[in-house]
Amino acid sequence: MPISWFRGGAAVVWVGGIVGMIVSSANGNNNGWVATCGVMTALASLSLLSASAATSRDRVEVFEEADAEALEAQVQAIVAAGGPEADVRRLVRDAIRLGRHRRRSRE
Repeated sequence: MPISWFRGGAAVVWVGGIVGMIVSSANGNNNGWVATCGVMTALASLSLLSASAATSRDRVEVFEEADAEALEAQVQAIVAAGGPEADVRRLVRDAIRLGRHRRRSRE
């Protein structure tokens, strides 16, 4: 199930919880119903935060820098072994461009 469906469901619970708190507070000040609606709203918030954290695709910048350093070391090794540097760097740029294009087409 995509996260957008989960966000929509959480929004419905939030709106329902807020309306429930207002109505139950105005209609006889029933503390049980107010607390129940408040807890439902809080649980929807926690569920959405948990789901968003679990499905996040962003990488930590430190890992990206480490990957870049490893890639540069590989390029230097190929150049040291006799590969033309311009061709190797062009190949790396094309591979990065292809990876970005494929990632955008899947999202």
